[in-house]
Amino acid sequence: MLGLPDHIDAVLFDLDGVLTSTAEVHARAWKEMFDDFLDDWARRSGDPEEPFDIDRDYEQYVDGKPRLDGVRSFLASRDIHLPEGAADDPPSGLTVNALGTRKNILVLDKIAKDGVQAYPGTMRYLRACVAAGKHRALVSSSANAGAVAESAGFADLLEARVDGLTIDERGLAGKPAPDTFLAAARELGVPPERAAVFEDAEAGVAAGRAGKFGFVVGVDRVGRGHADALRAHGADIVVGDLADLLSGDPAPGTPPTGTGRTDGTSGSAQ
Repeated sequence: MLGLPDHIDAVLFDLDGVLTSTAEVHARAWKEMFDDFLDDWARRSGDPEEPFDIDRDYEQYVDGKPRLDGVRSFLASRDIHLPEGAADDPPSGLTVNALGTRKNILVLDKIAKDGVQAYPGTMRYLRACVAAGKHRALVSSSANAGAVAESAGFADLLEARVDGLTIDERGLAGKPAPDTFLAAARELGVPPERAAVFEDAEAGVAAGRAGKFGFVVGVDRVGRGHADALRAHGADIVVGDLADLLSGDPAPGTPPTGTGRTDGTSGSAQ
């Protein structure tokens, strides 16, 4: 009743936008940080800069990636080059690390003010996975993933966590590389081909496909063609909420081994 192929023994969940609604909080924090930076950069350089566009820039450059990778990716899109700096750079600095710190301060402030909520449908699905005996892991680029899981009340439903802290400690490559999902599968003792990845970000879906996982579920909570983008990056199936999967088997035509997509095209990451 989980809507997964029979061979799947483990489920690997992204956090923001899959388990919790914090993706929208992150998007607003990214926009506030980058808009302030771009205003300052335009004054210094004399060249006008367009504001950060949540619909375009968030999904294309930062969604699902480790914080500093997101900073680098967006700056590169504007042909802006900053020194890396160090992790203890003050948030007022003009370095990649400083901008990452500034964004993290903003998102923590927003979470503290507004709280964290898990999607009700996701909680139903997560509990159904527990009841079905599936192994469960949280895989997130966020260094705050553990605190968010505790705050939202589902930390005890998970058996393993690979997050931004793990990435730093182990030197893992962030999404769209498959390293974080592969690390989670190893912690659960399950080979990738017997694990399913649940992601709302294009980079995360691409990571699931690159890691040759047995099934990749795209979660589209935004619309605006996002479902098509998730399929193009390797999702076997796209749902609006994880509870949609509880009705039964995967959609007709869904490949049983995660080697293709429901639209019949190649499943390779793009």
